[in-house]
Formats: sequence, C-alpha cells, structure tokens
Amino acid sequence: MQELMPLMVIVILAIMFISSAIKVLNEYERGVIFRLGRVIGAKGPGLIILIPVVDRMVRVDMRTITMDVPPQDVITRDNVSLKVNAVVYFRVLDANAAVIKVENYLYATSQLAQTTLRSVCGQFELDEILSVREKINLNLQEILDRSTDAWGIKVSHVEVKQIDLPEEMKRAIAKQAEAERERRSKVIAAEGEFQAAQKLIEAAALMATEPISLQLRYLQTLTHVAAENNSTTLFPIPIDLLTPFLKMAQKSDGA
Repeated sequence: MQELMPLMVIVILAIMFISSAIKVLNEYERGVIFRLGRVIGAKGPGLIILIPVVDRMVRVDMRTITMDVPPQDVITRDNVSLKVNAVVYFRVLDANAAVIKVENYLYATSQLAQTTLRSVCGQFELDEILSVREKINLNLQEILDRSTDAWGIKVSHVEVKQIDLPEEMKRAIAKQAEAERERRSKVIAAEGEFQAAQKLIEAAALMATEPISLQLRYLQTLTHVAAENNSTTLFPIPIDLLTPFLKMAQKSDGA
C-alpha cells in the first residue's frame, strides 16, 4: 500500500494540472489570457492550454446582450415630470478592451445608459417625446455607441419601451385629443355643407335653363312623400308651376 501512495499523489497532481491547464471555450466565447499579470491576448473558441499558476483566463461572452434600463425620472424641457425606461442591445467586439479598459463593462454600460436616457429625454418637450420616439432612439444609440467604443463595445440598437405620465397629465392629453376630434368633426361637417351648397347652386342654375325640370323635381318630391304611408298629404301648388302648362295650352288653342 505504501508503494502505491507516491503513484496516487502523482495521478492526483496530474489531474489537477490538466483541469487547471486545459480550458474549452464555446463558439461565442473568448478568453483573455493574463500571464503573470500581463495580457498576452484573447484566445478561442475551442481548446485552450494554460500554464498553471502562471496563467489566468477571463471569459468574455461575444453574443448580443439585451439590457433593460430601469425607469428613470425625467423632467422634460417644458417642465413635465415622467418616468421613462428603455432597452439596450450591444455586444463585445474587442474582448481585451472590455476586460482591461473598464472594471465591469456590463455595470458600466448600464449606468451610462441610465444617465444618457435622462439627459437626452430632458432635451425634448413632452409632445416630441411622444411623437418622435425614433429620433430619441437614434440619439441614445449614437451617444452610447460613441461612449462605449473605448471599451470595445458596439451598441447596435436602443429602444424607449414605456413612458409613464402622471394622472393629471393623462387627463389633460385626453381632453386635448377629444377637443381635436371635435374640431375635426366640425370642420368636416362644414366642408360637407359647403360642397352641398355648391352643388345646389349648380343644380339651380341648370334648372333655370329648363323651367319644366323644376316641375319634375317637385313631382318627384311628392312621390317620396306619398311613400311614407300618410293618410292625408297637404302640399302647396305655386302658380309658377302652372305657368308652363298654361303656355302649352295657349299654344295648342292657337294651333
């Protein structure tokens, strides 16, 4: 048994050496290697062999990361208080810079996104924040991408997710929208009346060329009135309506 003890020790040390020296990185991972405190480069994916005790590896995920920006208290340019949250999409392009240039690139990006969201939204009025959200997204993406470039990070997209308004502001916006819809309905009704008046003028001018058309129109109106199942229908007969018939009778008598 005593003869096997050295062999067991050697086997255990070999296993420990292999486990600490051999690392496997996935396709989306890179390993930043520190040798005696100095960076010798990023390696991976695949099998990585390290020198125990001398080398140390930091794993970096190279996939696109989705980060929620918690709701931020924002005061707009027209002094309206609201809460705004967003989502940031970014990925690491340079693993060495992400490890060396910043202590924790995830935390740093999150804090930068929060402060940038408050700063950018504070430059717009409330109506602009609600209507030109795409412009705000582009401004946020540009500022974050420029600020995180030194960390080896690429911000690909930023989206403002939700805007929480105070209750009194929601009521004010609802009243404004209702007033706008009422204004539009009145404008549409007035335009309809104006077009109808124009058509009536054109119809009157056309009927003036042929007096008999006025009589036909009058008789057509009586037909519609009679279709209402009325037992008694009273209608006046203007003398002007009888004038064409009188003239026709005079012509026939003269003939």
